[in-house]
Amino acid sequence: MRKMIVFALARIRELSVEEADDGVDALRRIAQEKFDIIITDINMPILDGLKLVKRLRADEVYRDVPIVIITTEGAAEDRQRALALGANAYIAKPIQAPQVLAIVRETLGLEA
Repeated sequence: MRKMIVFALARIRELSVEEADDGVDALRRIAQEKFDIIITDINMPILDGLKLVKRLRADEVYRDVPIVIITTEGAAEDRQRALALGANAYIAKPIQAPQVLAIVRETLGLEA
């Protein structure tokens, strides 16, 4: 699924996409470089996506950076918790590439 998302996002010329293997790897990369948007899953090894969102929202640099969660967790409680922690969008799998592209473009204010 991650490869499909990366492939889809490559269609947006204004984006440069980087992947992380898990939540801890994401935090390492985020500490080294500033990103304009973060896309994460809830279910990741070592540090899950909700904890990642919580840590990013506590970081002054990432307090306002858009975060999109794409996950298999489709329950209303999961969605509410993610949005309450500070996620900007929540997409339950299965997903289609056009849906991801539309949300990323809308979130970043990019033309279609």
